[in-house]
Amino acid sequence: MNCSEVIRERRSIRKYKENVTIPQEDFERMLEAAMMAPSACNTRPWQFFVVINREMIAKLREAHPFTKMLSTASAAIVVCGRPDLQEGVCKEFWPQDCGAAIENLLLQAKDLGYGTCWCGCYPSMDRVEKLQEILGTSSIPVAIVAVGEADEAPAPRGHFDPERVTYLR
Repeated sequence: MNCSEVIRERRSIRKYKENVTIPQEDFERMLEAAMMAPSACNTRPWQFFVVINREMIAKLREAHPFTKMLSTASAAIVVCGRPDLQEGVCKEFWPQDCGAAIENLLLQAKDLGYGTCWCGCYPSMDRVEKLQEILGTSSIPVAIVAVGEADEAPAPRGHFDPERVTYLR
Protein backbone atom coordinates (compact mmCIF):
# COMPACT_ATOMS: atom_id res chain seq x y z
CA MET A 1 0.00 0.00 0.00
CA ASN A 2 1.25 3.51 -0.63
CA CYS A 3 1.02 6.28 1.95
CA SER A 4 -2.13 7.81 0.45
CA GLU A 5 -3.93 4.45 0.49
CA VAL A 6 -2.91 3.74 4.09
CA ILE A 7 -4.21 7.13 5.24
CA ARG A 8 -7.53 6.70 3.45
CA GLU A 9 -8.08 3.05 4.46
CA ARG A 10 -7.21 3.36 8.17
CA ARG A 11 -10.21 2.92 10.45
CA SER A 12 -10.84 2.69 14.18
CA ILE A 13 -11.33 -1.02 14.74
CA ARG A 14 -13.37 -2.24 17.69
CA LYS A 15 -13.62 -5.96 16.84
CA TYR A 16 -10.55 -8.16 16.47
CA LYS A 17 -9.90 -11.78 15.62
CA GLU A 18 -9.03 -13.54 18.85
CA ASN A 19 -5.81 -15.42 19.64
CA VAL A 20 -3.76 -13.69 16.94
CA THR A 21 -0.09 -13.30 17.83
CA ILE A 22 1.71 -10.24 16.56
CA PRO A 23 5.38 -10.99 15.80
CA GLN A 24 8.02 -9.02 17.70
CA GLU A 25 9.38 -7.54 14.47
CA ASP A 26 5.95 -6.05 13.70
CA PHE A 27 5.81 -4.39 17.13
CA GLU A 28 9.29 -3.02 16.53
CA ARG A 29 8.30 -1.70 13.11
CA MET A 30 5.25 0.08 14.60
CA LEU A 31 7.31 1.54 17.45
CA GLU A 32 10.09 2.62 15.10
CA ALA A 33 7.49 4.47 13.00
CA ALA A 34 6.09 6.08 16.15
CA MET A 35 9.55 7.23 17.19
CA MET A 36 10.18 8.73 13.74
CA ALA A 37 7.47 11.33 14.44
CA PRO A 38 8.46 14.97 14.71
CA SER A 39 8.79 16.46 18.18
CA ALA A 40 9.55 19.90 19.57
CA CYS A 41 13.33 20.43 19.48
CA ASN A 42 13.64 16.70 18.71
CA THR A 43 13.12 15.95 22.41
CA ARG A 44 11.14 12.76 21.66
CA PRO A 45 9.12 13.04 24.91
CA TRP A 46 7.51 9.62 24.81
CA GLN A 47 7.58 6.18 26.37
CA PHE A 48 5.75 3.09 25.13
CA PHE A 49 4.34 0.13 27.05
CA VAL A 50 3.49 -2.89 24.88
CA VAL A 51 0.99 -4.95 26.84
CA ILE A 52 0.35 -8.51 25.66
CA ASN A 53 -0.37 -10.12 29.02
CA ARG A 54 -4.15 -10.75 29.18
CA GLU A 55 -4.36 -10.01 32.93
CA MET A 56 -2.68 -6.64 32.41
CA ILE A 57 -4.95 -5.89 29.47
CA ALA A 58 -7.94 -6.63 31.71
CA LYS A 59 -6.59 -4.08 34.22
CA LEU A 60 -6.24 -1.49 31.45
CA ARG A 61 -9.87 -2.14 30.48
CA GLU A 62 -10.97 -1.56 34.07
CA ALA A 63 -9.05 1.72 34.21
CA HIS A 64 -10.46 3.13 30.96
CA PRO A 65 -14.23 2.99 30.36
CA PHE A 66 -14.02 3.07 26.55
CA THR A 67 -11.64 0.18 25.83
CA LYS A 68 -14.04 -2.75 25.46
CA MET A 69 -12.25 -3.69 22.21
CA LEU A 70 -9.19 -4.72 24.23
CA SER A 71 -11.00 -7.94 25.15
CA THR A 72 -10.27 -9.29 21.65
CA ALA A 73 -7.27 -7.17 20.56
CA SER A 74 -3.90 -8.92 20.44
CA ALA A 75 -2.17 -6.13 22.36
CA ALA A 76 -2.46 -2.70 23.86
CA ILE A 77 0.25 -0.13 23.32
CA VAL A 78 0.13 2.59 25.94
CA VAL A 79 1.75 5.77 24.68
CA CYS A 80 2.97 7.98 27.50
CA GLY A 81 4.33 11.50 27.58
CA ARG A 82 7.57 12.48 29.26
CA PRO A 83 7.29 16.25 29.91
CA ASP A 84 10.45 15.96 31.99
CA LEU A 85 12.39 15.64 28.71
CA GLN A 86 11.36 19.09 27.47
CA GLU A 87 12.53 22.50 28.61
CA GLY A 88 12.78 26.08 27.39
CA VAL A 89 10.92 26.92 24.18
CA CYS A 90 10.12 23.21 23.69
CA LYS A 91 8.46 22.78 27.07
CA GLU A 92 4.85 21.63 27.14
CA PHE A 93 4.60 20.36 23.55
CA TRP A 94 4.68 16.72 24.64
CA PRO A 95 0.91 16.11 24.06
CA GLN A 96 1.21 17.15 20.40
CA ASP A 97 4.45 15.20 20.02
CA CYS A 98 2.83 12.05 21.42
CA GLY A 99 -0.15 12.59 19.11
CA ALA A 100 2.18 12.62 16.10
CA ALA A 101 3.84 9.42 17.36
CA ILE A 102 0.45 7.75 17.82
CA GLU A 103 -0.65 8.63 14.29
CA ASN A 104 2.58 7.20 12.84
CA LEU A 105 2.00 4.02 14.87
CA LEU A 106 -1.58 3.72 13.56
CA LEU A 107 -0.52 4.16 9.95
CA GLN A 108 2.37 1.68 10.23
CA ALA A 109 0.06 -0.87 11.85
CA LYS A 110 -2.40 -0.48 8.96
CA ASP A 111 0.40 -0.92 6.45
CA LEU A 112 1.40 -4.15 8.24
CA GLY A 113 -2.19 -5.40 8.00
CA TYR A 114 -3.37 -4.68 11.55
CA GLY A 115 -6.35 -2.76 12.84
CA THR A 116 -6.04 -0.23 15.64
CA CYS A 117 -8.16 1.96 17.87
CA TRP A 118 -6.83 5.11 19.58
CA CYS A 119 -8.36 5.46 23.06
CA GLY A 120 -7.48 8.80 24.65
CA CYS A 121 -6.33 9.03 28.25
CA TYR A 122 -4.75 12.44 28.90
CA PRO A 123 -6.09 14.96 29.96
CA SER A 124 -8.60 12.78 31.85
CA MET A 125 -6.59 12.67 35.09
CA ASP A 126 -8.74 9.88 36.53
CA ARG A 127 -7.65 7.60 33.67
CA VAL A 128 -4.07 8.89 33.80
CA GLU A 129 -3.64 8.15 37.50
CA LYS A 130 -5.16 4.67 37.28
CA LEU A 131 -2.93 3.77 34.33
CA GLN A 132 0.18 5.18 36.00
CA GLU A 133 -0.50 2.89 38.95
CA ILE A 134 -1.08 -0.18 36.75
CA LEU A 135 2.05 0.48 34.69
CA GLY A 136 4.20 1.60 37.62
CA THR A 137 5.26 4.78 35.87
CA SER A 138 5.36 8.52 36.44
CA SER A 139 5.15 9.19 32.69
CA ILE A 140 1.73 10.44 31.55
CA PRO A 141 -0.50 8.01 29.61
CA VAL A 142 -1.75 9.90 26.55
CA ALA A 143 -3.50 6.98 24.84
CA ILE A 144 -4.07 3.27 24.78
CA VAL A 145 -3.85 1.89 21.25
CA ALA A 146 -5.60 -1.44 20.69
CA VAL A 147 -3.81 -3.50 18.03
CA GLY A 148 -4.82 -6.73 16.33
CA GLU A 149 -6.16 -8.37 13.21
CA ALA A 150 -9.42 -6.62 12.32
CA ASP A 151 -12.63 -8.65 12.46
CA GLU A 152 -14.72 -5.85 10.95
CA ALA A 153 -14.47 -3.42 8.06
CA PRO A 154 -16.15 -0.16 9.06
CA ALA A 155 -17.10 2.38 6.43
CA PRO A 156 -15.06 5.59 6.31
CA ARG A 157 -16.24 8.32 8.63
CA GLY A 158 -13.87 11.12 7.69
CA HIS A 159 -13.91 13.10 4.49
CA PHE A 160 -12.50 16.22 2.96
CA ASP A 161 -14.62 19.21 3.95
CA PRO A 162 -13.74 22.33 1.94
CA GLU A 163 -15.89 24.42 4.32
CA ARG A 164 -13.22 23.93 6.98
CA VAL A 165 -10.42 25.31 4.83
CA THR A 166 -9.46 28.95 4.41
CA TYR A 167 -6.83 29.82 1.82
CA LEU A 168 -4.97 33.07 2.53
CA ARG A 169 -3.37 34.03 -0.78
